[in-house]
Amino acid sequence: MARLPVYLLALVALNEAEVTVCSSKELAARAGVTSSQLRKDLSYLGSYGTRGVGYDVAHLRYQIARQIGIAEERPVVIAGVGNLGHALASYAGFGSRGFEVVALIDADVTRFTEPVGGLHVRPLGDLPDIVAEHGAVIGVIATPPTSAQEVADLMVAVGVRSILNFAPVIIEVPAGVEVRKVDLALEMQILAFHEQRSAEADIAPRRTASGARR
Repeated sequence: MARLPVYLLALVALNEAEVTVCSSKELAARAGVTSSQLRKDLSYLGSYGTRGVGYDVAHLRYQIARQIGIAEERPVVIAGVGNLGHALASYAGFGSRGFEVVALIDADVTRFTEPVGGLHVRPLGDLPDIVAEHGAVIGVIATPPTSAQEVADLMVAVGVRSILNFAPVIIEVPAGVEVRKVDLALEMQILAFHEQRSAEADIAPRRTASGARR
């Protein structure tokens, strides 16, 4: 499942480049996997390639999007229109990846007349109407950590079943609600760890060589 969106991204790029057919080797290289891994993953979805020809880009793109659940655009509501929420709402890439931001909500009344990404910010209390109107089942939390749990509770109460949480705090949700957490600082800490390990690995051979000369 983690690799399917990567394959889809590669296929979107091929489609935009007006490539109609691609080999498993080319698609695997774009996705950063081996050809055998790609073929094995796609075999679970069905038989979509032609031996000696390759994959029909548009057809495979649709089939993967269907498996992921984004063959049709999924409506998304973003809670919190600070710097991060503003950036997410203005991101033009959601449309090509199967998502449509249908509403922005915030507790700050000073933001209600502010147009962001072609939408006007609405109060938190409008969330039930937004979900009923657009059928939104995916919510993005980009609020301060002190507000994240309250917003998550409100989303769950009105039928949002999938939440992407950018707030630096763990939120609790009932069974049946999926939460994915995005913590940019955590990811950078992981990178810093690997950088530190690489630096230590570079220093060790020099120390060994220096000791040998003595």
